[in-house]
Amino acid sequence: MMDKTREAATKRLARIAGQVRGVGGMISEDRYCIDVVRQIQAIKAALSGLEALILDDHLDTCVHQALSGEDVAVRREKIEELVAVLGGRRK
Repeated sequence: MMDKTREAATKRLARIAGQVRGVGGMISEDRYCIDVVRQIQAIKAALSGLEALILDDHLDTCVHQALSGEDVAVRREKIEELVAVLGGRRK
């Protein structure tokens, strides 16, 4: 993982952790259910953004390196990993 991606991912995770703690507080305070659900949706969106950030980094580093290399088995492995992750298949 590139340093800039690691830094961005770490910051996003800290923000997401804060959001999760906030939802815990909302539940403890018996806040309005729809408000809680909206915060959960925001957390899910933040996690999706984090996932995209990490996948982009993976494409730019690991996958690019494998596809420009000579080892066909490594190329196939990286493509199968992506298909499994993006398509929901288990490897």
